[in-house]
Amino acid sequence: VQLQASGGGLVQAGGSLRLACAASGFIFDDYAIGWFRQAPGKEREGVSCISRSDGSTYYEDSVKGRFTISSDYAKNTVYLQMNTLKPEDTAVYYCGASLGAWSTLHDQNMYNYWGQGTLVTVSS
Repeated sequence: VQLQASGGGLVQAGGSLRLACAASGFIFDDYAIGWFRQAPGKEREGVSCISRSDGSTYYEDSVKGRFTISSDYAKNTVYLQMNTLKPEDTAVYYCGASLGAWSTLHDQNMYNYWGQGTLVTVSS
């Protein structure tokens, strides 16, 4: 079982990155996928998630209108398109797979599998 997060890097404020979360070793279709991030000295926080059952999406308030989550289940991959990046978006971004109910997906404890994280650094 593996989740592989990729796509992080260094970008200037206002720039864009696309993160990818590729899954293998389990039935990806059964899971909701969430993106979390952890900035230095801060707790991990939820950023966005997508439901497999109906495609519902969720965005944390600070990323609404800038980030877009999408899925390509044929490739077992979920993407997080991040536009108009800000220095406060700097963090390690993690993707997770959850069998939990939609109402619980904000809770990182409800995730069954995690990727290793990818670092996003936004310079001012």
